[in-house]
Amino acid sequence: MPLTPEAIDAWLPQTQCTRCGYPCCRAYAEAIAGGGAEFNQCPPGGDVTIAALAQLLDTLPKPLNPAFGPRTPRQRAVIDEPACIGCRKCLDVCPVDAILGARQLMHTVLDAECNGCALCLPACPVDCIALVPVMPPAGSDSPWPEYTRAEVQRWRVRTEARLARLKKKIKAPRAVRNASASLRQAQDRLVTDERKRMRAEIQAAVARVRAKKSARPKNSG
Repeated sequence: MPLTPEAIDAWLPQTQCTRCGYPCCRAYAEAIAGGGAEFNQCPPGGDVTIAALAQLLDTLPKPLNPAFGPRTPRQRAVIDEPACIGCRKCLDVCPVDAILGARQLMHTVLDAECNGCALCLPACPVDCIALVPVMPPAGSDSPWPEYTRAEVQRWRVRTEARLARLKKKIKAPRAVRNASASLRQAQDRLVTDERKRMRAEIQAAVARVRAKKSARPKNSG
């Protein structure tokens, strides 16, 4: 019986952080099931996810691929609200809709919903978002030490709801409006465009940080 994306997705922590190289956890699961990705590309899942996927694939575990970044402690986003300009860019990229706000009004993060994906940081043009540590949950029944089963399932549901909402905004060409294939292609284009935008914003954020560092006066010593 072939391994299904659902079985793989169940062992991904649903942070939707894109660090695996895919726009969401489900897309990464589909790539593994289709043989297009390795099972050691999920830094948030770490050794727990790698060991579980290796067992599903009937193979030996291997170390997390360093090309996708190191395993880091869980964090959550916090907005410096007085500095927020209400641009909505962080709302647009949050995969689990954990940020509330309206254009030209202050935004805020729902602490209980934030999964620490960090996608909002490069999106912010005024650098008013920071990450703070999150204490591991006490007495969790989850295989991951830093995420509860309830959180993981809630992030999955919120991500699916968000993607469904984005899908409704897509207008397929008139000739193939009722064809499921065209809808799938439109969704793929949307995901690809979002990934390109995220990469551009990350590069811009890195450039801003470097510019700030270079502008700081050096101690004469």
